[in-house]
Amino acid sequence: MFTPLRKGLSGRFLVVAGVAAVMALSTVPAQAADIPAPGEIVMSPNIEHVTNVPKPAALTDIHTDMAFQGDYAYVGNYTGFSIYDIRKPKKTSLVSSVICPGGQMDVAVYGNLLFGAVDSSRNNDSCSSTSQSASVKESWEGVRIFDISDKKNPKYVKAVETNCGSHTLTLVPGKGRDRRNVYLYISSYSPSASFPDCQPPHDLISIVKVPLGNPAGASVVGTPNLFPDGGNPGEPTQQYPYRTSATTGCHDITVFPEKNIAAGACMGEGILMDISDPVNPKVTATARDDENFAFWHSATFNNAGTKVVFTDELGGGSAATCNATIGPNRGANAYYDIAGGQLAFKGYFKIPRHQADTENCVAHNGSLIPVKGKDIMVQAWYQGGISVVDFTDSANPQEIAFFERGPDSTAPALSGGFWSAYYYNGYIYGSDFNLGLDVLKINDPRTNKAKGVKADILNAQTQASYAEHGHGGHGGHGDHDDD
Repeated sequence: MFTPLRKGLSGRFLVVAGVAAVMALSTVPAQAADIPAPGEIVMSPNIEHVTNVPKPAALTDIHTDMAFQGDYAYVGNYTGFSIYDIRKPKKTSLVSSVICPGGQMDVAVYGNLLFGAVDSSRNNDSCSSTSQSASVKESWEGVRIFDISDKKNPKYVKAVETNCGSHTLTLVPGKGRDRRNVYLYISSYSPSASFPDCQPPHDLISIVKVPLGNPAGASVVGTPNLFPDGGNPGEPTQQYPYRTSATTGCHDITVFPEKNIAAGACMGEGILMDISDPVNPKVTATARDDENFAFWHSATFNNAGTKVVFTDELGGGSAATCNATIGPNRGANAYYDIAGGQLAFKGYFKIPRHQADTENCVAHNGSLIPVKGKDIMVQAWYQGGISVVDFTDSANPQEIAFFERGPDSTAPALSGGFWSAYYYNGYIYGSDFNLGLDVLKINDPRTNKAKGVKADILNAQTQASYAEHGHGGHGGHGDHDDD
């Protein structure tokens, strides 16, 4: 597999020492003529490309989402998932891969369990299954559960079928007397009258309860209707890129269990929920943006739980939206303050660098960088690369660092780039569709305090506050060896 070599900053930005040069990133005019050569790496002076681990040959489709626990990273793939040893990030290595087709295989981990989302209708729930139309009643899609206590040899434990499959999933730990269970909020959409198990209007999510002592006993325990009024009807008469999607379920949900809140990105709208009773979430606020948002894709809270970053996946992740034609407000992030229990819009952010018409580029998955007193997030933008944004002033978010490659020449046009980018224990990890797992390090006075925050686990859609005093919200486990 072609793996581009690291190159210095070129084309778009001069390499200028010092923080002042990086501070000015967002003010540099985007010039389409400055698009890097295919595979060429460009980055801001405060980013270091630590290593790249190519995608395992056994997994023939694209990499998807990631989760972290202890010294391991878990990376989904449309044909299964992989486990990486990140004890020494500079020497990140593959431990094992599991072949178990069924996209997207977004993953979450907890204890010795890994949960994988399957939104690809299969002829059965096994790892040898093949594609079969959802119009066939016997078809299966939903959640797969694996025992990962032996990292070199994960074991398939259980499959749980859910309405319309599982496009994404969000882990909600049980509390108090319920702490021996975890719950999975299952997001799915695109119902059809021809699908026996995925009928319109599908204004619901599925909730799977997993007994930690008996994961084989996992089952659906609720299908709450989040949109009894039908949600946003959308704009079926509008054309791309001006059409807003109708709400028929959610794409992704992020929970903040210690604050009993969740934010849902639900196609045509963003919502807040009260999840104090995890089996009966209640919608408490709704936001719509029929002017600039096409598809509400994902959500991230700030550490205080007083803001939400929603992303717009204009073009479904397979279109060139980072250009002058689309402009700065579509396919972007939208920042909302939570005021009086409601969502108050503050501003947009989109990466300032234009991408080629062959590059799929749009706002996608990211996580907070734990900096005391600041709201800073790292985020994937498909072939737009990885961007670090300070949104402490939510009306004026500013990019402070970036990393990207030129057009991916290893795959067809509009089918490459970073699916997700997350910060975990001092490093940024990026899951690239075709090129594997990238490890980056940011060296910047504005983020250096984050190096003292250590966490035992990161499921990005299950947020926990960081204590801001040197230990992560899930408890510290000591410094990693950086060699």
